[in-house]
Amino acid sequence: MALLTLSYPIIAQSDHDWIQAIRAQHDPQVEIVAPHFTLVFPTSSHTQEAFVEHARAQVQGQQPIAITLARATVLKDQLSPYTHTFLVPDQGFSDLNKLHDKLYTGILAKDLQLDIPFIPHITIASSLDPQVCKRVADEFNRRNHPICGFIRLVDVVSFTDQRVTTLEKIALK
Repeated sequence: MALLTLSYPIIAQSDHDWIQAIRAQHDPQVEIVAPHFTLVFPTSSHTQEAFVEHARAQVQGQQPIAITLARATVLKDQLSPYTHTFLVPDQGFSDLNKLHDKLYTGILAKDLQLDIPFIPHITIASSLDPQVCKRVADEFNRRNHPICGFIRLVDVVSFTDQRVTTLEKIALK
């Protein structure tokens, strides 16, 4: 079992439906997990109890984060043959980075992969063909319809057998 922290943005239903329609065509994880920001990537280095307690302590006092997703970008995965299309927040970018950095302290400090830059994002496409991801990004960017919302919760989740299970929801206050 791997443990992670995710945050599911609160956005308009029409924007959520649009993201899910794109993901249904281009993201193999669409049936596994809803659109999200990953704040702590999968780790099996800690007990569930220690991981949850650490997340609670680090999130304590964190204010909700306003986000605006105004552009899509294409990135080649450094760990696989896939290329991805990411929705990267304009508003909220810094606050999500700070929360990510805060979570990767204490017991998680050794889990941080410094060779891979952290870019807060929502994945909307993954493909072995980079041109597919480029077309998806171009479609979003031509749309010129920023998606606005909030991050109000951090979910501690487990990932086992291609299933994401929420273990605890931690409210931002």
